[in-house]
Amino acid sequence: MTETLQAHSAAILTAGNAPAGSNTNEIPLCVDLDGTLLRTDMLHEGMARLLARPWLLLVAAFQLLRGRAALKHWLAAHVPLDPALLPYRQDVLTWLRQQKQRGRRLVLATGADQSLAHAVAAHLGIFDEVLASDGYVNLTGRAKADRLVTEFGQGHFDYVGDSETDRPVWAAARRAIRVEPAAGASKLKAVVKALRVRQWVKNILVFIPLVTSHNWFSATALAHAAAAFFALSLCASAIYVVNDLLDLDSDRRHATKRRRPFAAGTLSIPAGIAAIPLLLAASALVSAFLPSGARILLGVYLIATTAYSFYIKRKLLVDVFTLSLLYTLRVVLGGAATGVECSPWLLGFSIFLFMSLAFCKRAAELFNLRAQNREGVAGRDYFVWDLSELNMFGVAAGYLAAIVLALYIHSPEVRLLYKSPEWLWAMVPIVVYWVSRIWIVASRGAMNEDPIVFATRDRVTYLCAAIGAACLLLATTGVIRIPGVAA
Repeated sequence: MTETLQAHSAAILTAGNAPAGSNTNEIPLCVDLDGTLLRTDMLHEGMARLLARPWLLLVAAFQLLRGRAALKHWLAAHVPLDPALLPYRQDVLTWLRQQKQRGRRLVLATGADQSLAHAVAAHLGIFDEVLASDGYVNLTGRAKADRLVTEFGQGHFDYVGDSETDRPVWAAARRAIRVEPAAGASKLKAVVKALRVRQWVKNILVFIPLVTSHNWFSATALAHAAAAFFALSLCASAIYVVNDLLDLDSDRRHATKRRRPFAAGTLSIPAGIAAIPLLLAASALVSAFLPSGARILLGVYLIATTAYSFYIKRKLLVDVFTLSLLYTLRVVLGGAATGVECSPWLLGFSIFLFMSLAFCKRAAELFNLRAQNREGVAGRDYFVWDLSELNMFGVAAGYLAAIVLALYIHSPEVRLLYKSPEWLWAMVPIVVYWVSRIWIVASRGAMNEDPIVFATRDRVTYLCAAIGAACLLLATTGVIRIPGVAA
């Protein structure tokens, strides 16, 4: 009979099938590791680390020819894992500690390599014995059942597992205990979070060329801009998944990023790896409706973001300049998709504004770290003592964007597009105010480390945008003029 260990429960449901007169404390409690005590799989964890060293994937493939036990042993030797960072099922761990306090003998019985299993056992300090794969025998399924029967006898141990591969073990156990998987709704929520759908808002930038060129009502241009938005969003989601798989350890050390689906174990690593080509294929399919120039820029975006994930994000200042260029590339891609050439004024404004936001992203991380009495963040070449310089660079870049906007208002091109261009002057202090406020909010530690995502939830940002849109509309229509003010 199989019992269920309910999530967030401190006890198991009593099935009442223990032999008469038996003392439960005399029966060892054997516990699986992958998917049971952990929300992840040690083999998958090791393979994920190879993404940063793809040349070792061939070696791993050769090891797999020798068997899964050999591959696990090789990975354990070449890809060390810190047991303190692994995503444990806290409900299961709490229940096991209660069993230990009652005098129960706990055995970690896992298909993971023995070196990793012993490291986990040493970290938790609750197991009396460890049975694991040894490089020759892959201790899962029937092999695990035979080993436990040899050690304890048929029906003389209880076993906690989570998957179909545990059925032979449950059949040989006195009592079978199953850990429930996450509910479907939770899985869907984790998928949406892993794809970072809320970050798709950044790709609205592809519509900016349509707005600045006043080509708002062209159905073809709007359709191409929408296709560019979804192609870019799907491509970006694929890179977000790659980035999260590369950053498992650093994310787990982070106060908030540790809740990302792959770091927290709410989504499996194989699911993430499988999602990458599917997302890229979907992006390529949507981009087939775009002009060739837009498809080329989408390829440039893919290459640049991949390089950023694997290498550039760890380089001082280079990462910030790359981020600002990637934001600007979204605008240029929107122009290529809609057939609207981006003016030098738009490019200059975009580069400086997004450079300010990129510096703000790094500074916000450091402000939050300083509040936690930490000096730096894993995987980044910045420290809290760099904050004064980052503030100076970022605010200066934001103000330069406002200067570019002011120079644009006085340019001959403006009179061709706007009937009352004097209204555009109101947008200059709005930009200066918004940039200043973003930096003050970041310095107070009130930003979620991404100023654009913060802006999508900020009422003041929406108010600034509404006032700016009103000024743009008045400048375009010319229904009201400001006497005594010239562009």
